[in-house]
Amino acid sequence: MAAAALDNANPTILSASQLPTRQKRSAPRNGPDCRYSDLIFAKPSYMSRPFLQDDDIRYQDDTATADDLSAEPIDEQEIYDLISSITDPEHPVSLGQLSVINLPDIHITPSPALGVPSPNTIVQVTVELTPTVTHCSLATVLGLGVRVRLEQVLPPNYRVEVICKENSHSQDDQVNKQLSDKERVAAALENDSLRSVLDKMLESCLEN
Repeated sequence: MAAAALDNANPTILSASQLPTRQKRSAPRNGPDCRYSDLIFAKPSYMSRPFLQDDDIRYQDDTATADDLSAEPIDEQEIYDLISSITDPEHPVSLGQLSVINLPDIHITPSPALGVPSPNTIVQVTVELTPTVTHCSLATVLGLGVRVRLEQVLPPNYRVEVICKENSHSQDDQVNKQLSDKERVAAALENDSLRSVLDKMLESCLEN
């Protein structure tokens, strides 16, 4: 039996180094550099043993823990990191490497720049997919994979919308209707064969 023909036998594949990543924040400067910086910014002796009491140590630890746990809003880069590693069902590479998932095509409302939303605030996450070819027969499967992944990990007040980017697919309207139909999506996820495909696609996310 002949193998099924691929929709795109030779897609453009990006290397991992070409994918967008969060820029590391540089350590804050304590002040202007000078020859006495080490002395000026050294911890005073009363903050060291034996002057520091146990209660003070616990307070310092609690403060550090609170700082470490300070919440940050879920932004577009974090969404990208969650879904770009999904494996394509046809090729053994990620959707990020195939440019099916692109950072500029992820939209969050209200904007993460406004801070961490309250648990009662509905946050809309929209992901626009760009299939590698306009006649991609797996566009709906790709969209389902992205949707399942995000709904598994995002807080309950987040709403996920996955669509094909305008003019990226010859039947983008039809694909978008399928992906937005909750009943149709639920029925599709009950299909054992499709569920097996999705589970395989999402295996790579668990490895990261």
